[in-house]
Amino acid sequence: MQTQFTFDDHTHRRLNILTGDWVLVSPHRMKRPWQGKVEQVAPDTRPQYDSKCYLCPTNTRAGGAATNPDYSDTFVFDNDFMAITPDIPEGDLNKENLLVAKSERGLCRVICYSPRHDLTMGNMTIDNLLKVIDLWTQQYTELGSRDFINYVQIFENKGAIMGCSNPHPHGQIWAQETPPTEVVKETQRQKAHYEKHGRTLLNDYLELEIKEDKRIVCANEHFVTLVPFWAVWPYETMIVSREAIGDLTQLDEAQRTSLAQILQQTTKMYDKVFDTSFPYSMGIHQSPTDGKAHPEWHFHIHFYPPLLRSATVKKFMVGYEMMGEPQRDLTAEFIADKLRGV
Repeated sequence: MQTQFTFDDHTHRRLNILTGDWVLVSPHRMKRPWQGKVEQVAPDTRPQYDSKCYLCPTNTRAGGAATNPDYSDTFVFDNDFMAITPDIPEGDLNKENLLVAKSERGLCRVICYSPRHDLTMGNMTIDNLLKVIDLWTQQYTELGSRDFINYVQIFENKGAIMGCSNPHPHGQIWAQETPPTEVVKETQRQKAHYEKHGRTLLNDYLELEIKEDKRIVCANEHFVTLVPFWAVWPYETMIVSREAIGDLTQLDEAQRTSLAQILQQTTKMYDKVFDTSFPYSMGIHQSPTDGKAHPEWHFHIHFYPPLLRSATVKKFMVGYEMMGEPQRDLTAEFIADKLRGV
């Protein structure tokens, strides 16, 4: 029995400074043999155009609601099956603070990154990605300017196992009245740090990560990709801007190009880990659009991939993780080293 505690060998908990949540880390469990399910990976043989795809140019969308134009770069439209809709009456419920609910207005859109059905973010050109970033920015500005929209969540689900119903390269936007739970937690933690120190939370965190250089995966002049110290998903990463900008509208031309480059590099790196088109959920976290100043907010992008040991062995949140708190076996340092290696 070892008498000296080490974070590489012994169970410990790590704090997510952005949310206040904890994750249990059990690195010794990686020494146990794997006897779980292994599946075959189907080759990605998508054509450039698929006549059955409801996101390809000139095709009829799902449900036959509309026909796509013959678009040549990016394309955005109102989701034909919105989870949050703009035109609903107000309503609320509160019975003794035990049964509490309220109506929620919002709006959902779909962004097609490219007319080509066979692309992913990792094999798009920098010029292609710049057009995506421009559209993200335009949509954040346009939706955020609406008086009832207080947060604009831009995200992408890539891969069938992440619930993506169509492999065409695309993402989504959900804009709504009430900032969602994760954003509220991040706002509170960032605001408390900023009010105490006069600097953003992620500015100080990134400075420490660069100094330690244990969890940095890749970097350029304006952005850094790292494995967060508190990562929950096995190959989780976060892209953080070096400068404390609040949202996409504050990026200058050089920063936009740097963002396109690091998005390409990060997603291309993922595809090399298990030699497969790597699934993930990606989300941009930036300032709320509630009309208030948010100097505490620091732009960042989360990547949450579900793969664990191979292209077919997935990580599920089950048992203790559903009833207690998130748990992982692979340390952030181990994964950062592995990602740098590819």
